[in-house]
Amino acid sequence: MKKGQPKKARTKATSSVSRNPGHLFIISAPSGAGKSTLCRAMLDHFSDLLYSISYTTRSPRKGERNGVDYHFIPQDDFEKGISRHQWAEWAEVHGNYYGTSAEFLDNELSAGRDILLEIDVQGTRQILKRYPDGITIFILPPSLEILKQRLQARGTDSPEVIAVRLANAQKEMAQKDVYRHIVINDLLRDAIEELTTIFEKYRS
Repeated sequence: MKKGQPKKARTKATSSVSRNPGHLFIISAPSGAGKSTLCRAMLDHFSDLLYSISYTTRSPRKGERNGVDYHFIPQDDFEKGISRHQWAEWAEVHGNYYGTSAEFLDNELSAGRDILLEIDVQGTRQILKRYPDGITIFILPPSLEILKQRLQARGTDSPEVIAVRLANAQKEMAQKDVYRHIVINDLLRDAIEELTTIFEKYRS
């Protein structure tokens, strides 16, 4: 065998794998519907599933870690990223920017890795323009009344803030048809099982 032939064969195999992109799982839900808990369950269940960490210009809150909860960056850097089309989606919320790295998604999906992206309805609409094959999943509470009870039970928001969250929830729930899959989070165990089945369907 001539020198270099095995190396050429390995290159061909790698190229073949790279043509099978990973899956982008996009999960949205109104505040209080249990989205974060369900996302953690998926990351625990699928050890090779990557999580897309958002970038933001706001200051870290107590207990938040850079590169774990968010990538915290200066406003100037974020705005430069906008002009350079660095963000797969972005939004300004209460004077702070939030965005998803297009480079991270492109590189990891091209390498065949599956990614979990936790994002709101507005962000999902932006993401689907760039990644139309994204697997969209919307988490619904059993009812608005139960959602209200869950928000009150958290004990972190005033009645005024809860009212705003409920109004926003109604607007988001009205757009659920944007999503390919709907999961009702009534009993957490059942919701985790249903969500796991959806992931396995695409990953198998």
